[in-house]
Amino acid sequence: MKIFIDSADVEEIRDAAAMGVVDGVTTNPSLVAKSGRPMRAVIEEICEVVDGPVSAEVIATDTEGIVREGRELAAIHPNVVVKVPLIADGIRAVRQLTDADIKTNVTLCFSAPQAMLAAKAGATYISPFLGRIDDIGGDGLELIEQLVTIYGNYAYPTQVLAASIRHPLHLVRCAELGADVATIPYKVILQLLKHPLTDKGLAQFLADAKKIPS
Repeated sequence: MKIFIDSADVEEIRDAAAMGVVDGVTTNPSLVAKSGRPMRAVIEEICEVVDGPVSAEVIATDTEGIVREGRELAAIHPNVVVKVPLIADGIRAVRQLTDADIKTNVTLCFSAPQAMLAAKAGATYISPFLGRIDDIGGDGLELIEQLVTIYGNYAYPTQVLAASIRHPLHLVRCAELGADVATIPYKVILQLLKHPLTDKGLAQFLADAKKIPS
C-alpha cells in the first residue's frame, strides 16, 4: 500500500520524505490556509520535495470553474493531481479532466454509490473519509472494504485512497482490506514508529553497551 502524507506544511513533508516512506502528498484548502501562503507557492514547493502524486484541491463548485482551476493546478507540475469535491458538477468536471489526461482525486466520499459514480467518471483516486464516518457513529472501514470489493468486481482503475485516518490501527486495517493508498497526518506517521517494547529494548541495549570493555 502506498503512503501519502496529508499536509501542506513543507517542513513536515520534508521530514517525512527523508524517512523514505512517503509516496505522495494530499492537501486541501484548510491545510493550505494554515500555512499562510498562496496555494501555487505551496504546491510548487511540495512538488520539489516529493517525487510522487500531489493532490491540490479546487475551490470552484461549478463544472466550468472546476475544470478551469483544474487545468491551472495541473499546469503547475506533472505530479499534480486535481482534487475535486464529490458533487454533480464535480463528477462532470472529472470526466472532462480525465478526457484531457489530467489526473483527479475525488474527495469527500462517504458512500459506495458516490464512489461508483466517481469511478464511472474516470477518477484516478477516490478519497473515502473513514475517520469522519466513525465520528458520527458509522463504520468507515466497512466503506473501505466495500469500495475495494466493488472496484475489484468490475476492474475499475480508480484507486482507493483511504483518508481521514486518525491512528495507526486505521492504517493497518486499510492495508489488510486492500486499500491502494492511505493518506495520513504527520503526527500519525510518527505514531507508526512507536511501541513501548521497542523503547524498552533499545534502552536495555544501550545500557548493556556501556558495559562492553573498550
